Amino acid sequence: MTFQRTLIAACAAGLMATTAFAMTPAEHKAAKERISADYKMNKQKCDALKGNAKDICVKEAKGAQDVAKAELEAQYKPSAKASQKVAEARADAAYAVAKEKCDDLTGNAKDVCVKDAKAEHVKAKENAKVAAAQAKPADTAAEKAANVAEARKDATAEKNEANYKAAKERCDAMSGDLKSKCVDDAKRMYGQH
Repeated sequence: MTFQRTLIAACAAGLMATTAFAMTPAEHKAAKERISADYKMNKQKCDALKGNAKDICVKEAKGAQDVAKAELEAQYKPSAKASQKVAEARADAAYAVAKEKCDDLTGNAKDVCVKDAKAEHVKAKENAKVAAAQAKPADTAAEKAANVAEARKDATAEKNEANYKAAKERCDAMSGDLKSKCVDDAKRMYGQH
């Protein structure tokens, strides 16, 4: 969790800096080199760890690099699409780390952990799509409202499906009538048929 909070804080600071000033090609190149050096340093710190702790550390280092690259590109060439790529890079990084942490578990607990991580990933990616629809210019206010409404509708459907799969996975730890009731409750809660 600490890594994710740090990553989120760094990303927020990076986004604020994104709109503050333009970047020259030389500054862009230097920033890319700095990101690469930071990644190598962070990955090297992982070498002292063993097992899944090392795997998690590597995923965190790679995620931080990917987010930093996306933020750099958004700063270098600001656009709604670049902002969406930053949000998606954050979602992908958080998902990779969360999924790796699930490897410390076994059986249904691991399956639930993976489905929960996937549900959070879907939520973050869909929220990025909605934000992109909100930022995208349209010819009329009605057209923009329709585009945003459609993006929200699609996002809700995707999030509900992912949340349903996670809830259903929790039901697999049960049996008989209790399991059937659990699955039915999950279907009702997330609008699945």
